[in-house]
Amino acid sequence: VQLQAFGGGLVQTGGSLRLSCLATGDTVENLAIAWFRQAPGKEREWVSCVGRGVRSTAGNTGYAAHVKGRFTISKDNAMNTVYLQMNSLKPEDTADYYCAATSSNLIVTSRGNPNNYDYWGQGTEVTVSS
Repeated sequence: VQLQAFGGGLVQTGGSLRLSCLATGDTVENLAIAWFRQAPGKEREWVSCVGRGVRSTAGNTGYAAHVKGRFTISKDNAMNTVYLQMNSLKPEDTADYYCAATSSNLIVTSRGNPNNYDYWGQGTEVTVSS
């Protein structure tokens, strides 16, 4: 499985961006896919994830507290892509964003651990100016 992340850029505070994670080698239906981010000098942190299955629902998606209500993760099976819609962006959202995937089922206690993901895409840089 290979993942390609793109869609980052420079945006002002309060703006929006949509990140994309294109999967090849397997379908997004078979994969649990997450977004992580890493700001300069900080550890990589979990942002959001969507579990295995045909579509993203309230039951198989999760968000970190600091992005809940602002970010939305979704699957597009036709494009074999997972999106992260980011609204109301803040300067503290500035980071390199990575998508990661696993063919295993994730549970709440495991989804935030980067060691539980087998595949990683390259980072896409998001900069939010104040």
